[in-house]
Amino acid sequence: MRILYSHRIQSKDGQSVHVEEMVAAMRGLGHEVEVVGPSFYDDSGFGGESGTVALLRRLLPGALGEAAELAYNVPSYRRLAAVARKFHPELIYERYNLYYLPGTWLARRLGVPLYLEVNSPLAAERSQHGTLHLQRLAHRLERLVWRRATRVLTVTQALGDIVIATGVAPDRIRVTPNGVVLSLFPPPAPRPDGPVMLGFVGFVRAWHGMDALIRHMATGPADTALTLVGDGPVRAELEALAQSLGLGTRVTFTGVVEHALVPAAVAAFDIALQPKVTSYASPLKIFDYMAAARAIVAPDQPNIREILTHDQTALLFDPADPQSMWSAIERLVTDPTLRTRLGTAARAELERRDYTWTGNARRIAAWVTD
Repeated sequence: MRILYSHRIQSKDGQSVHVEEMVAAMRGLGHEVEVVGPSFYDDSGFGGESGTVALLRRLLPGALGEAAELAYNVPSYRRLAAVARKFHPELIYERYNLYYLPGTWLARRLGVPLYLEVNSPLAAERSQHGTLHLQRLAHRLERLVWRRATRVLTVTQALGDIVIATGVAPDRIRVTPNGVVLSLFPPPAPRPDGPVMLGFVGFVRAWHGMDALIRHMATGPADTALTLVGDGPVRAELEALAQSLGLGTRVTFTGVVEHALVPAAVAAFDIALQPKVTSYASPLKIFDYMAAARAIVAPDQPNIREILTHDQTALLFDPADPQSMWSAIERLVTDPTLRTRLGTAARAELERRDYTWTGNARRIAAWVTD
């Protein structure tokens, strides 16, 4: 099948992992895939964004920036249409972005299916964070794009329900959670003696509550350590907190690492942490943790329960109770047999449900031809 893959990603981060792994998986199954995205995407390093984009954000604040996003549809559509004229796609696959319309326009013009991958309700998300100015227009365009798609691929059913509430028929929703390349995660080797290692991978934000975790470590078992793999706006604050509590040798901040190095980083964990998370997300880190057969601590909420089961493949904590996550961690710190049981079951569940990029690509191809 000839697949035209359209996106408007501006930086190399978790989004880019999703794009690049899906494209690789589609090609690995024998599909021809042409990728069309911003030219500056290829110039950015992992964990950063294009300098041009960063400059535009500063120069065009507020509604002017959103007008620029809309204007960007014109050159994007021309570039996508030019590739389509030579490539003759059988499917347009687009990663949804707010104010991004080229795939919708081109699919309608060519009469080919549009599969729209939706990872978050961006209009609501940006409204909530106070960064959306043309709110009425943004919500109307979001509904238009979702309703025009042949299939809307959401990363969780919780997100699918949000899309359905805008008027998209339920039978056009397909849930495709994030995944892994399983071959990058060999069966776990025995962990060396030493402190029980707690670990987190990702972009750490204030609402994750990692500050509370570090404070608990200061008064909890001394034979625990914490590694945070990644970066984020509160990294400096957390580093200062760890130092002030005398935890400088027990808390490690690696900074951003290439995604190819994540399996080795996670293999060094005994307990893998998914702190607070939005109600519709499908966190990449959870699938990495499952593939590495780590004991997982994650919030007990519907989108997480789509993937994990309490006391079977993870320990789930009450996200409304500040003590709950630490209580789950303490249980695992003192019970290595439970850590092994949960990690082994998590890996087996991932394999059983085929939470892999190749599995996603295989399912998508089947939906196109059914």
